[in-house]
Amino acid sequence: MSEPDFLRTTRDSYDLLADDYAGHFRGELAAKPLDRAQLAGFADLVKASGLPGPVADVGCGTGRVTAHLDGIGLPVFGIDLSPRMLAAARQAHPGLRFEEGSMLALDLPDGSLSGLLAWYSTIHVPDELLPQVFAEFHRVLAPGGHLLAGFQVGDVPRHRTEAFGHEIDLTFHRRRPEQVSDLLGAAGLPVIARMQRECDEDGPFPEKTPQAFLVARKPRAQAKPSA
Repeated sequence: MSEPDFLRTTRDSYDLLADDYAGHFRGELAAKPLDRAQLAGFADLVKASGLPGPVADVGCGTGRVTAHLDGIGLPVFGIDLSPRMLAAARQAHPGLRFEEGSMLALDLPDGSLSGLLAWYSTIHVPDELLPQVFAEFHRVLAPGGHLLAGFQVGDVPRHRTEAFGHEIDLTFHRRRPEQVSDLLGAAGLPVIARMQRECDEDGPFPEKTPQAFLVARKPRAQAKPSA
């Protein structure tokens, strides 16, 4: 069975961008205290759950956020579609584990994760495939496990054909928090917290759209009533 076109174009585009992307975004988290706060809150929720499984950074790119989560005490590993992005991640963070894979079909056992991070990694997934992605997230999370998703807010996708001097083919899907929240809930991952940052075009990493962050939790198994 052939893979969806967006997987091929996303992989090929990020393979071209890997080195420039790694250099450009290396210091981004240091400049965004509210993003670090989101990640810290997610880490605390995962730790408090007491679940034994690791955390997967799905769509980890060059591993900068994977390394941040490792630095604040989470047992984390990264998964990405792009071999060149993974090569940059392994070079920058040789002590961490990075695997090649697609969020449409994660090579992970059912219920094996205590947490899953989708940090701007679902933004290239077409609307019609997003329920499949969230169903896969639900499958690999243990009951009581947490998900943190970050994405740009909006109604109209943006298509880019150039970045850092390279010809690319990437569509960035901007979505409303309530839309994503509904899809997560339908996948069995009810949202328990949300935050939205407004545009910030004056910072060191200018943003022309608002940014949304949703925390969802897979419900723990309900005890069966006694007869």
